[in-house]
Amino acid sequence: MQKILVVEDDWEMNQGICYVLRENGYETACAHSISEGKEAFDAGGADLVLLDVNLPDGEGFGFCGWLRERSRVPVLFLTARDLEEDALRGYELGAEDYVTKPFSMKILLKKIDVVLKRSSGEQSKMFDDGFLRIDLVRAKAEVNGASCAVTPTEFRILQEFLAHKGQLLTYEVLMDRLWDGGSQFVDRHALAVNINRLRGKIEDREHRYISNVYGMGYQWIGQ
Repeated sequence: MQKILVVEDDWEMNQGICYVLRENGYETACAHSISEGKEAFDAGGADLVLLDVNLPDGEGFGFCGWLRERSRVPVLFLTARDLEEDALRGYELGAEDYVTKPFSMKILLKKIDVVLKRSSGEQSKMFDDGFLRIDLVRAKAEVNGASCAVTPTEFRILQEFLAHKGQLLTYEVLMDRLWDGGSQFVDRHALAVNINRLRGKIEDREHRYISNVYGMGYQWIGQ
């Protein structure tokens, strides 16, 4: 289920948007200020952000810039500010669209659907939960905003896990795929060493991504 973070200080509008989104099959998170929006995104990420410009603790433009430093999550601005320079500023910050109030929920839902479909191809090659960011196209990883150096073997491990999220990958399957069918030459200890080293780079007490299913293999548990 795709998740949408709604950052809107009008409580009734926020609740109304979230209700319609849930009725149309989306998971939602609600925030009423920039600080709440940052906390919500850090806690659970999002597949798309609906963002008001006028917020109690600053402008949504600043929050959009903060997001862009951490993620490529698409942003749709929702605002009563209809000045051309405001819309241009939103687009310059990388927003997908700039929707002025009042707006039609049917049209907003269509815009959301189009944006999510367009970004789904990129997201299939990307993992980003606000803490860990993995770009499979550029072979780069970031942890908490800082570049994380991974070895070629560690990167192949990430590729396998992200291609099979939530699935159990047995020791034999992983060894065959990582070492080109050379499981007869590589033992489980070598696999465990590589995975443990990778976990040490991308995990901390609050963020867990790889689970060892004892006696069977490993599983990617990141959301």
